[in-house]
Amino acid sequence: MERMAIMIDGAFFINRFKHVYPKKNARDPSVVAKTAFQMACAHLKPKNKNSKKSDLYRVFFYDCPPLTKRVHTPIENKSVNLATSDEAKFRTAIHQEMTTFRKVALRLGHLNEKTASWIIKKRVMTELLKGKREWNDLKDDDFVYYAKQTGVDMRIGVDIALLAQKRLVDQVVLVAGDSDFVPAAKLARREGIDFILDPMWNHIAPDLLTHIDGLRSVTANPLAKKTTKEIEDEAKDGGAAKA
Repeated sequence: MERMAIMIDGAFFINRFKHVYPKKNARDPSVVAKTAFQMACAHLKPKNKNSKKSDLYRVFFYDCPPLTKRVHTPIENKSVNLATSDEAKFRTAIHQEMTTFRKVALRLGHLNEKTASWIIKKRVMTELLKGKREWNDLKDDDFVYYAKQTGVDMRIGVDIALLAQKRLVDQVVLVAGDSDFVPAAKLARREGIDFILDPMWNHIAPDLLTHIDGLRSVTANPLAKKTTKEIEDEAKDGGAAKA
């Protein structure tokens, strides 16, 4: 039986969660963590009748602990403790939940405090550009404190290199959406490891396909049309409501 390692970019997974799991609570740490583990295990199942089930070596979950410093809001200049923010509690809880699952390794990088700053939320920026909002009307709630993660891509690369050189696995599945994995993917493939990318149905640049052995998302496609059964079920629910 082939051994498989699944590597999940936590920030990417959390960002894509609400798109591929619209019916699940994206702000419940236990739900998010459990879903991440279940999605990883789904990759172990055979893709077709001619395929065999893989044996799980380990699930690697990569993320960064939240910032804990105090900052001042951009409009009202109020002091805010990032350690007590909802996002900090949410992220910390996910990390704790992930460690409760068997064969899961938590790999933490860090957020760059030096370059961190307040940025306007994407939704608000869109409204500003379309003229639906005025710049003078901006409030503190229209901003989010953003810090770039560092060390995560390096840890993914180091783990892939170790797995490849020691021949610990036959296949690596990486849940991610950017090109930073390319050097590690090249190394793994040179060592004879099957390298699969799971972008969770996110768009992938065509040139990235030349650096992987396969592309596979095991979640439901959020862009797929509704099935006949779903349409029929909705029709039944609508009829009952009207009655």
